[in-house]
Amino acid sequence: MKVKITRNAAKQLNTVLEQEEDKELKLRVYITHSHGDHAHYGLALDKAGDDDVVVSTDKEIDVILKKDEALLDGIVIDYLYLPQEGYVITNPSKGNHGDH
Repeated sequence: MKVKITRNAAKQLNTVLEQEEDKELKLRVYITHSHGDHAHYGLALDKAGDDDVVVSTDKEIDVILKKDEALLDGIVIDYLYLPQEGYVITNPSKGNHGDH
């Protein structure tokens, strides 16, 4: 499975991870709900379980994903400042380029 984290997102995520006391926690991306051919995503700090895979990224942030969840493979995690500050998760490889 593949995950891309942009430079802006990595900067924000590293700040969160550095402040966390439990250094075993990793970033989890999960599907909040899906319909049709795309999903909406959420973020949390968590520990990997038996149904998970841990993906290493080029930003040296490990991401936990649920195994065999096709809509998680190929996600891009970004952090935008405009029009509203926050994380944006899309999956261009599945045709999901943003919320609708």
